[in-house]
Amino acid sequence: MAYVQGRIIHDADSHLMELEDCLDPYFDRRMLEAYHALPSYRHKVGDRRWSIAARRKHDDPVFRASEAENILLRKNYEALGSFRRDDRPRALDLLGFASQLVFTTFCLGNFGLDETGPVDLTYAAAQAHNRMMTDFCSVDRRFLATAYVPLVDFAYAADTAREAIALGAKALMVPSRCPTRHSPSHIAFDAVWGQAQEAGVPILFHVGGEEKLNPAYFENGMPRVKDFHGGEENFTSVSYMAIPLSVMQTLAALIIDGVMDRFPRLRFGVIELGASWLPGWMKSMDSAHMAFFKNEERLHKLSARPSDIVRRQVRVTPYPHEDAGWLIRQAGPETCLFSSDFPHVEGGRNPLKRFGDSLAGTPTEAVDRFYAANFIDLMGEGLAEDLRRPQHLIAA
Repeated sequence: MAYVQGRIIHDADSHLMELEDCLDPYFDRRMLEAYHALPSYRHKVGDRRWSIAARRKHDDPVFRASEAENILLRKNYEALGSFRRDDRPRALDLLGFASQLVFTTFCLGNFGLDETGPVDLTYAAAQAHNRMMTDFCSVDRRFLATAYVPLVDFAYAADTAREAIALGAKALMVPSRCPTRHSPSHIAFDAVWGQAQEAGVPILFHVGGEEKLNPAYFENGMPRVKDFHGGEENFTSVSYMAIPLSVMQTLAALIIDGVMDRFPRLRFGVIELGASWLPGWMKSMDSAHMAFFKNEERLHKLSARPSDIVRRQVRVTPYPHEDAGWLIRQAGPETCLFSSDFPHVEGGRNPLKRFGDSLAGTPTEAVDRFYAANFIDLMGEGLAEDLRRPQHLIAA
């Protein structure tokens, strides 16, 4: 029996748990040695001590015999389909989601190359990632591959977007942090946004591409706090607070500088960056619109208030510990999406219950928007018509 019963739910956030050599077959041969020399790559490879054990477990018939009852209990490399492409359709069948957006784990942040370069290696790593993701997701049409487009160089970015769409990527992911030399709203990036709008695929932001908390905040004279994995490399309660700051600023620039009005059919998804910030941010943008309207011609050109542009074009995934019902009431039923974060620990063992509890009393139409309709709107042509509301999932 699948985890989801009698409802169509699209999952806006799932991941691969890649093995240490995951990009090698897809990397430009001229760049492979330079990629292997990156300190950030060597650090990630050093963290792959679990992969040997994971391979052995997934080869063990006894381990595999209990995969159904453990579909949301086994996390990271232990999870079914976490790194073996041919196992992933079975995992999705057991979960019962109608489709899944699929993101990287290994390549989040593009190994820091967007900030440190060189430019050709920056885009070679993104290209290898995009080839890997589309290859993995090609096993089943329900898997929607995300491709990464660094915003470092205008021409490279346009070329990378073009190749990703041609490969079959169903969404283009960009960093939420500002590039070092220009705004993400620079008019030269219209070549990227235009391709996405024409192809009917969204632009996505995902945790990992944001400006990180100043490390000085950790130097408080007290023992270092462990994260929920037991280490120090992930979020704690203080660093958690900084997660949405970059995407708030970047989206504001894209709205105020007219990108969303120039591309009104383009959708933007904010994935695994939380959502409790959303209502206040929308109010703040409307306040800025009012305060500076007299002196800024660009504000005169906006098609609507910033908050209305958000409702038209931006979709955001709350964390399961956030109050989705309150968010919908404050920000509008158009704005929020379900996500599981499968197979990461952060997604929890029963996201449907946690979201369901917070949605108690929410109008039926708004609940459907949260689980399905807003995702369908976000994905556009990236989600085939027959995958949008498959009736067998309601009858199951």
